[in-house]
Amino acid sequence: MGVSYKKLFKLLIDRNMKKKDLQQLAELSPSTIAKLSKDEYVSMEVLVKICGKLSVDIGEIMEII
Repeated sequence: MGVSYKKLFKLLIDRNMKKKDLQQLAELSPSTIAKLSKDEYVSMEVLVKICGKLSVDIGEIMEII
């Protein structure tokens, strides 16, 4: 079992945002952005921060595969 953040990156495209914009908005480190890009696990704290800044639910940015 793993995770996929394809929904997050599709959402960024829909909102005309780049990964760098998300990094600055949610105050994330470059390594966290890299983990998201590779569908690696990140902390729940990071996911909650992203959801809060984008005003979405967690199911709108990730899925378990």
